[in-house]
Amino acid sequence: MPDFQLEKSALAQGYRAIAGLDEAGRGALFGPVVAAAVVFPPAVIDGRIGDWMCEINDSKQLSPRKRQRLCRLILQHAEAVGWGMASNVEIEKQNIHWASLESMRRAVERLALEPDFLLVDGFRLNGVDYSQERVPQGDKKSITIAAASIVAKVLRDEMVVHLDGIFEGYGLAKHKGYGTREHYQALQRLGPSVFHRRTFNLKDRADS
Repeated sequence: MPDFQLEKSALAQGYRAIAGLDEAGRGALFGPVVAAAVVFPPAVIDGRIGDWMCEINDSKQLSPRKRQRLCRLILQHAEAVGWGMASNVEIEKQNIHWASLESMRRAVERLALEPDFLLVDGFRLNGVDYSQERVPQGDKKSITIAAASIVAKVLRDEMVVHLDGIFEGYGLAKHKGYGTREHYQALQRLGPSVFHRRTFNLKDRADS
């Protein structure tokens, strides 16, 4: 389970606004990649506020209902939350790695306060002037990164569910745009929509 050890280490070095960053939708066939940046106040990191923090985990390990409940608590108790996205069109023009990092840069820019230290899931974030630490599998190690993963996942899922009412027949509300067998079968019948990532392998995989 993630904890606050990385955040406490940063606090001990004199940093005070520590932002955890993560993204959702990197491996999907449909829609944007969405990132979140979360800053908790030192009182939360020190354990003086929020017994519910022990429930925070990698968003992929949580049920949708639990993610939504924790997302509400994160938004309530965080000092600042920012979000960013990179569209499927940008993914086509660049690549998914660029889009994932760009969505995180945009999330940092939307924070209501300026961070002084970043904990970034997986990769170093270029093009920013903040001190930072790259944390492989960060959503399993840092509560702040895991919180960002929850916010990003909930936001992206809500976007895709909304689009399911517009682009009917793909089953988006069920698989959230990922490459399930049902999704590939729908692509065989309907072809890709304007929100599908055409540089990904969208060929028929119904029998795979």
